Amino acid sequence: MQPVVANPEPALTRSELIEDLAASHPHLREADVALIVATIFDEIAAALARGERVELRGFGAFTVKQRSARIGRNPRTGETVQVDEKSAPHFRAGKELRDRLNIAVG
Repeated sequence: MQPVVANPEPALTRSELIEDLAASHPHLREADVALIVATIFDEIAAALARGERVELRGFGAFTVKQRSARIGRNPRTGETVQVDEKSAPHFRAGKELRDRLNIAVG
């Protein structure tokens, strides 16, 4: 099995996203773009907290997955610990996004 190699390219941060959107939409102030981005992210998080599915056509869908309780191991000490049940966000890319990524890669 080959080791997983981290992506050498830097990730797009929220502030960079806001800057890019503001630059491509000069009729909007950067503060307005920041409010729009924050509102969209807040609404997605609120819907997931309510247990709802968020689908953005052509992009993908966010859902909440339940992870059951289990016995884990502390990696530092090797001691067994009880890990409680928890919810975790899950993203599944849409067909259009997958196709665009495969064109860029291939």
